[in-house]
Amino acid sequence: MDDRAEGELRGEAVGWVQHLDSGRVTPADLQALKRWRSRSPDHEAAFADALRLWKEFTPAARGMRERGQLSPALAARPLSHSALSRRAAIGGALAAVSAVAAYAMVSPPLDLWPSAAELAADYRTLTGEQRQLELPSDVSMHLNSQTSVALRGDDGARVELISGEASFVSKSQQERRLVVLAADGIMTTSQAHFDVRRAGHSVCVTCVGGNVNVTLGSQATMLGPGQQVRYDDRGLQPVASIDIEFVTAWQQGVLIFRSTPLAEVVEEINRYRSGRVILMDRELARKSISGRFRIDHMDDILVRLNQAFGITSRALPGGIVLLS
Repeated sequence: MDDRAEGELRGEAVGWVQHLDSGRVTPADLQALKRWRSRSPDHEAAFADALRLWKEFTPAARGMRERGQLSPALAARPLSHSALSRRAAIGGALAAVSAVAAYAMVSPPLDLWPSAAELAADYRTLTGEQRQLELPSDVSMHLNSQTSVALRGDDGARVELISGEASFVSKSQQERRLVVLAADGIMTTSQAHFDVRRAGHSVCVTCVGGNVNVTLGSQATMLGPGQQVRYDDRGLQPVASIDIEFVTAWQQGVLIFRSTPLAEVVEEINRYRSGRVILMDRELARKSISGRFRIDHMDDILVRLNQAFGITSRALPGGIVLLS
């Protein structure tokens, strides 16, 4: 591909990402984007690059503009297709990289809204929502709260977990292989029940029944019932034996905590509750809690925390709760 064609393709990709961020996306737009991305590997790569740049640069630039931290020339330019051309990305973005990094550190995102990639998914669940789906390839897919998946083929046998958690049951009688992509890993099976949970580049795979193969680059392992493996940028971790009931409790509408650090408990609360619960005291983060809670009554956990540790909560607009 020559430089001119590459530039045009990158421009189209940024235009798509900008439109996703506009808040005016329709189902027809998402279908059109899906067709555009599937035209070639170059289209898919251009979209991924544009999405990464938009997530890293645009929110920080907006914040700096509001605070008067951008130069007059850059502040006068709209955060649009032209402002995020390849040349501007190399020049303007890198010139402001230190200020962008500082802004990102003092104002970390609270994940109060889905990313552009999540909005472009084929299936997405909202906070507190779960969804059961039957794919045409003899695959049943159960999506947990705040989960986004994309189908990477017309037959439903190749699925990408963009974010969140999903349970898969492959029931193929023709030895047809189900392929699940998550971050840089690949899960394959012909007949199995397994759960995949993704948070950024960190992925946890749990086998409930049958066998599932997990591959990450040159590393690979086979999981059997009751086995779990995690992986991230550092590679595959050792396989561990787990309590299946504990991992799959969300599919019955409950959460189970067993001497779980409060920091992890709060992380779970935020997956099922609108707004955001924030721990204000690092010492509290290390305290542990046990119990069984219904997903549709997440605030019951906050009551339990007050009873057990005397933790006080302060409610702010937008469902934000500060614990101290």
